[in-house]
Amino acid sequence: MSGKMNLEAVNEMGSKAIENINKLAELNMKVLEKITSRQMEAMNFMMEQSKRQMKLATEAKGFEEFIKGQAELAKEASQRMMEESKASMQIASEMREDYQSFVQQGVNALSEKVRKVTPGA
Repeated sequence: MSGKMNLEAVNEMGSKAIENINKLAELNMKVLEKITSRQMEAMNFMMEQSKRQMKLATEAKGFEEFIKGQAELAKEASQRMMEESKASMQIASEMREDYQSFVQQGVNALSEKVRKVTPGA
């Protein structure tokens, strides 16, 4: 293989590397958007729970009513946390699959390039 062909192969791999960096950046942004969205939803829920606790503390007609209300709020919060945990695990699984696919595509492309520039391969 001539020096010119080697140089072309290196240039092509460099271009592909930049392309892959851009793909990785897009994948990272997608992940960040999902995570940020989930965090905002969780924060909104916690703020709403805080408002409801303050309302309960000021409007409860007695200790028993307050305790009962607190138990209901705690039950609701724990159910929501369980739902969020499941959703987070699903997002993590999707992210893992996306990253694995990205890496596998890169490895396959690199292997193909190496085969092309390696004499006798």
